[in-house]
Amino acid sequence: MSGTLRHDNECENCGYTVDIAFCSQCGQKNVETRQTFPKLVGHFAEDLTHYDTAFWRTLRDLLFRPGRVTKTYLEGKRQKYVPPVKLYIFISFVTFFLPNLYPEFEDSEEIHHADPQLLVEKNVSIEEKINTEQNVFLGNITFSGDEFLIKSPMTYKSLKEMDSIEAIKPEHLKLSPFEYKLGKKILKLYEHNTPVQVGEKFIESINHNIPKAIFVYMPIFAFILWVFHGKKRWYFFDHGIFTLNYFSFLLLSTLILVTVGHFLTEIDSNFFSILVGIFVLLTLVWTVYYFYRAHRKMYHEKFIINFIKCTAMILINFAAVVMLTILFMTFTFYNLH
Repeated sequence: MSGTLRHDNECENCGYTVDIAFCSQCGQKNVETRQTFPKLVGHFAEDLTHYDTAFWRTLRDLLFRPGRVTKTYLEGKRQKYVPPVKLYIFISFVTFFLPNLYPEFEDSEEIHHADPQLLVEKNVSIEEKINTEQNVFLGNITFSGDEFLIKSPMTYKSLKEMDSIEAIKPEHLKLSPFEYKLGKKILKLYEHNTPVQVGEKFIESINHNIPKAIFVYMPIFAFILWVFHGKKRWYFFDHGIFTLNYFSFLLLSTLILVTVGHFLTEIDSNFFSILVGIFVLLTLVWTVYYFYRAHRKMYHEKFIINFIKCTAMILINFAAVVMLTILFMTFTFYNLH
C-alpha cells in the first residue's frame, strides 16, 4: 500500500524501529494512517490491481501449466501466486456457491399458454406416479411355500410390521443386521415423506456435504503421494502443497464444466449438444494428463517411472474414492431426518 511515509521511525503495529519504508519485524509499511479520500481510492485501486494480477496469473498457470504453481511456491517464490490454502478455499467456495446463482431456464411460453385442463391432468399423473412408487417400495410381502418372494426391507409397510414378521421368519430368511437397520431407517423416513421426497433430501444432503468430503480426502491423497516418494527428499508438506493445487485445479475445471454445460445445453441445437460432449471429453482427458505432467514436473521422475507411479496412484485413488463414496453415501443416508 502506497502513501506518505511517517517521520516517526517507531512501527505503529509492533513498536520496532523502522529503518526503511517497511518494518523489518512485522512487514507493515510505515505510512500515515490518516489520509485523504483520493489517496484512499488510490490505495484501493492499487491493492485491487495487485490482487487481480496475482490472482489471474495463478488461475492461468494453474489451468494450463501443470505443476508450475506448486514448483514455484516450493522454490520460495511465493509473491507471484496466490498462496495454496487461500486459493483452494476461494475456488472451493466459488465452485459450490456460484452454480446456485445460475438462472433456471424454463419454457415460459408453454407454461403461460398451457390448457388448464392439461395442467390438472399433469398433476394427477404426478400423484399417480408417487402412489405407484409407494406401492412398489411398500407393497405387501407375498409368500410361496416357505420362501419370501420379496425379501427387501422396503416391502414392509411399517416398522411394527417388519418386527412382527422378522420375529417369525425362519433363521435363514431373516434380514441381516445391515438390512434390518436400513429397513428401519427407510420406514422411519417414509412415515412423513414420500419416496420422491426422501430422494430429494438425500441428493440435497450429498450436495451439502461434498465440500467436506473432498476436504477430508485431501490428506489421504497427500499420504498416497508420500508413500510413493523418498521420505528424505520430500516432506509431507510438499505433497500437501501439490494436493492443494491439484484439487484447486479439479474444482476449477468442474466449475467451468458445470457453467458451460448449464448454459449451452439449454440451447435447442444438436451442434451445441455435440460441442458440450466434446468439451467434457477433452476436459476429462486434460485432467488425467495434467496429473501425469504436474507430477513429473514436481518430482522430476523419468518418463517411464513417472508413468508407472502415476498410473498406480490413479488406480489406488480410484479404489479409495469408490470405497469412501459408498461410506459417505451410507453415512449421509443414515443422517437424514
